Amino acid sequence: MNLLEQIYDRLESLNKSERKVANVIIGDPATATRLSIASLAQAASVSEPTVNRFCRNFEAKGYPDFKIQLAQSLAGGTPYVSRSVEQDDSTEEYTDKIFTSTIAALDIARKGVNAGLISKAVDYLIQAKQISFLGLGASGPVATDAQHKFFRFNLPVAAYEDVLMMRMVAAAAHTGDVFVVISYTGRTRELVDVAKIARENGATVIGISAENSPLAKECTVLLAAPTPEDTDIYMPMTSRIVQLTLLDVLATGVTLRRGVDFHQHLKKIKESLKATRYPSE
Repeated sequence: MNLLEQIYDRLESLNKSERKVANVIIGDPATATRLSIASLAQAASVSEPTVNRFCRNFEAKGYPDFKIQLAQSLAGGTPYVSRSVEQDDSTEEYTDKIFTSTIAALDIARKGVNAGLISKAVDYLIQAKQISFLGLGASGPVATDAQHKFFRFNLPVAAYEDVLMMRMVAAAAHTGDVFVVISYTGRTRELVDVAKIARENGATVIGISAENSPLAKECTVLLAAPTPEDTDIYMPMTSRIVQLTLLDVLATGVTLRRGVDFHQHLKKIKESLKATRYPSE
């Protein structure tokens, strides 16, 4: 993790004074790189020794070294910072926080994606006899979105949000069938059970889920979707966007593997919608 990610990760373990320093830095890290130690101490309402102690807690030699590491964190891409919405936030504040958190989550996922595993998943999807997308709760609409994309590839495609249907489809699976199981935590018992049933019947299981989770152990290929979001407490937001983006990547991979000749088929589907729309002005 870069310095900003470390600060966020350790925020709750800091003492009260050090947390004040952390909140000032997290609130506007770009400005923090330009502050003197006295200015930062004043902004956080703490003493300069407290700022120095805070810096040493993050293995910096001192405040100047800390600012260099902070600048490097910003240069490395969009950092995930604490952008939790507060009860008294204005419209401008909570709007900015949600957009910033989403952009940051996508950047973290982009850096962690494994191109080799993406290629392997595309291989299975290209050769699939049929594809089933499975998702429960907030992941259900993500599975439906995947169905809307993948039906264009001339393959039998379905999305399921009902556990009983999932179990029956998995029980009827054969070699060559592909199940794409979407779960942020990877700890939903029903999905883990369905993945296991599908694998036992010869199907390939592609997971879009958390590493080292019960679901991950049942997957042929796991596309880890790291997102700094606690879905056990808050409603899923950024995790859903990362899942959708990974499915876009897979759909694009399948399209490219099909070759240029396949583009005419996609164009035909798109043009079928012209009659349903008013002409643009």
